[in-house]
Amino acid sequence: MSEPTAPTGIEAKGLPPIDINEYGGKRDGVRQAMNRRLFMQLLVFRAPSGGTFDAPDTLGAALTKVLRSHRVNGVVYADAMDPRSLGLLTWSEDPAHFVTTVRPLFTQSTFLHVEFRSDYAMLGRTYATGHEPDLEWSLTKRPIENVTNEAYRWHVWYPLRRKGSFAKLEPIDQSHILREHAALGIAYGQAELATDVRLACHGIDAGDNEFVIGLMGHDLHPLSHLVQAMRKTRQTSEFIEKMGPFFVGYVIGQSCE
Repeated sequence: MSEPTAPTGIEAKGLPPIDINEYGGKRDGVRQAMNRRLFMQLLVFRAPSGGTFDAPDTLGAALTKVLRSHRVNGVVYADAMDPRSLGLLTWSEDPAHFVTTVRPLFTQSTFLHVEFRSDYAMLGRTYATGHEPDLEWSLTKRPIENVTNEAYRWHVWYPLRRKGSFAKLEPIDQSHILREHAALGIAYGQAELATDVRLACHGIDAGDNEFVIGLMGHDLHPLSHLVQAMRKTRQTSEFIEKMGPFFVGYVIGQSCE
């Protein structure tokens, strides 16, 4: 591929080689490799009482306007579980974006007094499974298309952590377990009941979670139904140590350049 890739097979005597590329399936007989990925961040905050923006949805509309005026890509949610809370999902291939561009938005007087809910903050990066037919689209475009699809107003986000015993399984056993899990997601997707975003968050999650999952759909029930159906898979029933908390958001605004 034309994108730069990280050096592979970096070795020092007595140390294992390091390879930080993402790999997909073969194209024209060549395995796809790319050292690019998309970071996505979810912030959840409660609107302060009193003042011009006492109504949370009014604050959400103001945030959408600010995102557009600053040309910041993002999705604004009404929190279905807390009438005073809103959510903001933003993304970039450069994680510094969240510090240098998103963070300063909340120093403006309109948002200066919002109360952030750190228990719902999530940050993750896209990753490849090794089978993607179009690696670049899977890593950098598909997640954006899913979260900005205007037909999908309901989004559910949650972190999870697997048990250490999963990492000790043979690769072939892991593959079978993951294939069973993925088949359910594909079935819901083909039925247009749900689509997803899968992010890795190893070492960048405050709760030591490993993945952040986003489910999107035009109705909420199929998203809940999918999570319920996943409980019966080996991955969930035997190897998931922790899931949640679950953020249930309804899209009330978006900015996408």
